[in-house]
Amino acid sequence: MAKRVIISGGGTGGHIYPAIAIANALQHREPATEILFVGALGKMEMEKVPRAGYQIVGLPIAGIKRSLSLENLTLPFKMFRSLMKAKQVINDFKPHVAVGVGGFASGPLLMMASMAGIPTLIQEQNSYAGITNKFLAKRAARICVAYPGMEAFFPKEKITMLGNPVRSDITYVHLKRNAALEHFGLNEGLKTLFVMGGSLGARSINESITDGLHKLVEAGYQVLWQTGKNDIDKAKAAIEKVGTDRVKAFDFIYTMDLAYAVADVVVSRAGALSVSELCLAAKPAILVPFPYASEDHQTKNAMNLVDSNAAILVKDPEAREKLVDQALMLLDDPTRQRELQTNINKLARPSAADDIATEVLNLIQ
Repeated sequence: MAKRVIISGGGTGGHIYPAIAIANALQHREPATEILFVGALGKMEMEKVPRAGYQIVGLPIAGIKRSLSLENLTLPFKMFRSLMKAKQVINDFKPHVAVGVGGFASGPLLMMASMAGIPTLIQEQNSYAGITNKFLAKRAARICVAYPGMEAFFPKEKITMLGNPVRSDITYVHLKRNAALEHFGLNEGLKTLFVMGGSLGARSINESITDGLHKLVEAGYQVLWQTGKNDIDKAKAAIEKVGTDRVKAFDFIYTMDLAYAVADVVVSRAGALSVSELCLAAKPAILVPFPYASEDHQTKNAMNLVDSNAAILVKDPEAREKLVDQALMLLDDPTRQRELQTNINKLARPSAADDIATEVLNLIQ
């Protein structure tokens, strides 16, 4: 009998790509496993999951707007419709287990699954648990976490610390440098700064790089820059103004293994996925945590690395003043690069996806 697994969640790459990594590990272990994703309509998982080869169903769920908005008045109706849709999906697919990775869709799906007596597993990527996962934990059979001290949020007896699942192609990026240089059209003889703001971009990082782009070019470096959709036009205008072919900007980079392979130094937000990938790729990193993340969890993620001398922290409000100068200092200091590289790699969990897949399969009777 084929085992059936629902994986729910999304909203950002930090939820989507761990979910895909778990799905890939499940199918590697047991190729006959049937997997269905459940996401939020209009969110990026509706594009990224099919691209990875999996079927996805969308729920009409949405988050609360931080500013005053009439859209917030529709949230109870969207939640009710999402719960009913989740119930229908569960009745039709008949999963043996449901996995929640965070994001809007996890709540309704895991609530209805647990009410139907289906075992549920939560994968919490961050060092500070979100409200939804704290609520869902009461009924979850297993909770997989990536950081110590998570018993502050979850029942201790349900927790297992396995790390965050990441894309398997990131494991051997050191073997892909030549292919990466050719893919992005970069110069083999120059050091490369890879700038990424997460799957949705990062305005403060992008503005800092725009302001200091001439410094990076004049110092003899090249830049690979993932801007997000909102800032790609501004980035291209900045590149044209500097008048260089040593800066390559993209709104989104699908070949992240090649991006890491070509990077000598990385500038990044401190989302759980980015941090886990940096550990596995063993890249010297400057982290600029998003200050408005729930409970400031990105700063907590970053500090786990900084406290281990495994990364450099630049606070978001100070980015325009300090970020490019910090990048220049690190690019010019190979000894510091090696130190950060060694320490960040000690925090890697290369078997996380396989270990979580084992926990999922163990829940199936």
